[in-house]
Amino acid sequence: MKFLITGMAGFIGHAVAKRLSGEGHEILGIDNLNDYYEVSLKQARLKDLADCNDVRFVKLDLADQEGMARLFAEHRFDRVIHLAAQAGVRYSLENPHVYATSNLMGFMNVLEGCRRHDVKHLVYASSSSIYGMNDRMPFATSDSVDHPVSLYAATKKANELMAHTYSHLYDLPTTGLRFFTVYGPWGRPDMAMFKFTRAIIEGTPIQVYNHGDMSRDFTYIDDIVEGVVRIQAVTPASNPQWKPSQGSPDSSSAPYALYNIGHGSPVGLMDFIRAVETAIGKKAVCDYQPMQPGDVPRTWADTEALFAATGYRPKVKVEEGAQRFVGWYREYYGV
Repeated sequence: MKFLITGMAGFIGHAVAKRLSGEGHEILGIDNLNDYYEVSLKQARLKDLADCNDVRFVKLDLADQEGMARLFAEHRFDRVIHLAAQAGVRYSLENPHVYATSNLMGFMNVLEGCRRHDVKHLVYASSSSIYGMNDRMPFATSDSVDHPVSLYAATKKANELMAHTYSHLYDLPTTGLRFFTVYGPWGRPDMAMFKFTRAIIEGTPIQVYNHGDMSRDFTYIDDIVEGVVRIQAVTPASNPQWKPSQGSPDSSSAPYALYNIGHGSPVGLMDFIRAVETAIGKKAVCDYQPMQPGDVPRTWADTEALFAATGYRPKVKVEEGAQRFVGWYREYYGV
């Protein structure tokens, strides 16, 4: 098949492209290579894909309406895996407009390209942040997510609503994936594993929010990628028997699906820090801070629906994942 991967210079996009390479597909990736974090890392990810002869890269911004329209018209993709977005909860407090540009306008351009050029399945990134003030554990896609606590989360909620509209109006099969705290080699520098590893190696304090009383459903990149690759082959179908009064937010009469994609077992923040310390062989200097605006104390993914659809359960525990990440970090930065 012919795949479009948006955000291919990003953490998950790079990993998905590498995983799909060699399976007989034609893969085109786009990215705008913005400077949200060090562009050199994005360029290094693309360089890591250079030996994949079935993978091509085009620099393109999602918000470029004409450029996106030309891309879809020229290439006639079978599948779209949409991973590009402006990420980050805390960054959205300072730079709100970029979230509207990338996550709303950009997603609209993806939806329009898919519906006008007969894409067979759109898989797109949502986020665990969407659960907001929900305090029922584990988080389930059948739960209400009407109370986000960050603009980033609100844009991801909007993406799910926009996707449903296009599924309903144009019979476009869409699948949203709510990612839970992805980490691993080639990861994002603004994420906990990367920040903690860098600080501990350099001997600088790490900021520990809510005084350490937090937990996250940390999910290793290989487990995430396997879930993405498997679910793209599971195209949602219409269900004319479905009724709103009997259904739930993750189902529809339209060809529309939502899944949590996480490890399914939360890890306490202090246990996570200890795993990083063990992998590095050095103690962290902790700077305990209060809860940050837009953050949530706990996440925990109910992943049973994804397992039922794909037959796959995550395998990598945080202790092993920390060892793999630290090994990559030392090699990449030469420390």
